[in-house]
Amino acid sequence: MRPRQKITLMFSTFVDLEGDRFSKWLIDIKLHRNIQNCLESSPLVPNSENFWALHWHKCWREESNSLARMHLSAYLQEPNYWAAKKTIAKFTNSQHSLADYFQIANAEIETILKNFNLEKCSSFKAYATMAVPSRLKDILRQRKEADICTNWGLLRKVSKKQLLEALAQAGLSPILIAQYRLAWTCFKELYVQNQPGGTKSLPEPEPQLWGAIVNLYNRERQNHLTQPSPQCTREKIEQWLTQAAMYVRGYLYPPVSSLNLAISEDDTTTFDLPDPFSDSLIAQMIAQEDAQNQQNQQSQIEGFLLKTLQGFEAKTQEILKLYYQQGLTQPQIVERLQMSQPTVSRRLFKARELMLAALSQWSQDTLNISVTSNLVNDMSSALEEWLKVKYGESR
Repeated sequence: MRPRQKITLMFSTFVDLEGDRFSKWLIDIKLHRNIQNCLESSPLVPNSENFWALHWHKCWREESNSLARMHLSAYLQEPNYWAAKKTIAKFTNSQHSLADYFQIANAEIETILKNFNLEKCSSFKAYATMAVPSRLKDILRQRKEADICTNWGLLRKVSKKQLLEALAQAGLSPILIAQYRLAWTCFKELYVQNQPGGTKSLPEPEPQLWGAIVNLYNRERQNHLTQPSPQCTREKIEQWLTQAAMYVRGYLYPPVSSLNLAISEDDTTTFDLPDPFSDSLIAQMIAQEDAQNQQNQQSQIEGFLLKTLQGFEAKTQEILKLYYQQGLTQPQIVERLQMSQPTVSRRLFKARELMLAALSQWSQDTLNISVTSNLVNDMSSALEEWLKVKYGESR
């Protein structure tokens, strides 16, 4: 993928894939014209991609501006593409293609926009670069969870909030949503988990249990439904619950389509980007500014980790130095420092855990990143590599 270096292209072009490979950039004429007009009418504003990203984000947040949303959707094409590449490389046995992962990432634009906080992270792209892969992993985890659950197991596990959001997303009327909710409440109250396989593999309720669920629904409908409704049969309750399970699956892992499809044929043109070496001086300055932002971000993280290291006891720092810099094994460190094996092991483990916890908290406070178990695992691997490199530099 050839990176876009002109502001007008960053906020108006979309990735076009052929199979699982980048093919070309598609340009949305309406978006291109809008950003061009903005640049021409505001010659004194910074010619910076982050300035315009923050500008469009402010427009989207304050005015629910759909045009601003599309500009940001275009801007996030590269982070979304590379997140998809990373995911397909990690999950080599997955049935999904790079295009699938890329489309999933594109569909999460609203979540990324809502969670970005300028007070905690000044670079929108830096935030998205870390937030998109994390969000992608969460979605895949939810999909796996939904896939392996039976309808009844899924209905037992889903929360009331998720159920109501799934029903609303499906376009059901408030009256029908209330009936679905009451049927689900009766099912969840009476279908107690007592299966050896756990909640995920719950089978369909037995006839006797269906009768109890129907009876409970018919008793409670007078108290919980605002509109008068007739008595329900088992067939109707079962139909509602089966349909509810389908809506929940669709909510937890919605079918996605490329955001490129939102661009009409009249507004799109295939745009082959010119060779980057022939770009204008301004475009080169923008690229340098972006590189500088990334370097500053890395310097902040490294400075934070070094400060955390310096806060450890002298003996712990010595153990880390022997382990990572000199490459000694734990038994060799025990012999060198005349300490017990459990003490060396515990100090190594505790030091890494404290650094990981501090890094996670820093990411939340500074980058406004929601730290999930998947992200913690990635941070742990990155931290281990950083320790090896950092101590290796002192050899």
